[in-house]
Amino acid sequence: MEKTDIAYIAGLFDGEGTVGFYRRYETKKDRKGIPRKSLCYRISVEIAMTERSILLWLQQTLHMGTVAKKPRKEHKMQWRWRCSFRNAYVFCCLIHPYCHIKMDKVNKIINHYSQRDSIKFNNRVINFEDYKKAMNLE
Repeated sequence: MEKTDIAYIAGLFDGEGTVGFYRRYETKKDRKGIPRKSLCYRISVEIAMTERSILLWLQQTLHMGTVAKKPRKEHKMQWRWRCSFRNAYVFCCLIHPYCHIKMDKVNKIINHYSQRDSIKFNNRVINFEDYKKAMNLE
């Protein structure tokens, strides 16, 4: 992917994007079907806008995320590109060098997943430190 495309995506995300990083208790069933409460993370990034073609380009360029309608009453139809969990981590690693406004939230996602040794994504192992070296970001 071209660096200009990555910079454009980062600018788009800085202006129109949202980061979701929540920790809350959820009720889940164990193997025997007994409900139990556990602390879960909900991590996502999204970009919402009225121009669908840009979000479809984004999805095709990144090979991740979904594009869906976000209906609003008495307003023009809005579209939302969204990815979550490990895909959100890969997205944040990608835009990290070009992000400004949402840098603290992007760093929060990167730090959350960097606590693990590495993440496997599309048969590639992603490690933020190795990624920075490969992209000459240091």
